[in-house]
Amino acid sequence: MTFASVTDLPNGPYGSFQSLLELQTAILQSLMRAQQAQLQMMTVWQQPFAAVNQELWDQWICRFGGGVPIDG
Repeated sequence: MTFASVTDLPNGPYGSFQSLLELQTAILQSLMRAQQAQLQMMTVWQQPFAAVNQELWDQWICRFGGGVPIDG
């Protein structure tokens, strides 16, 4: 029967918890990347609505505001 010695333990700064911490870091990084992708998609998705809103606002100003919108 062999026994584990100190030299068999991982040499990382956190010892035997190193692999668990690496797994946790990998999971959190993938979750952060997924959330970042979701936020980018939401931002891109909102741009056409902002353009339509600006166009409707400009038309309203021309019709009821009595002139040309300030931004030309």
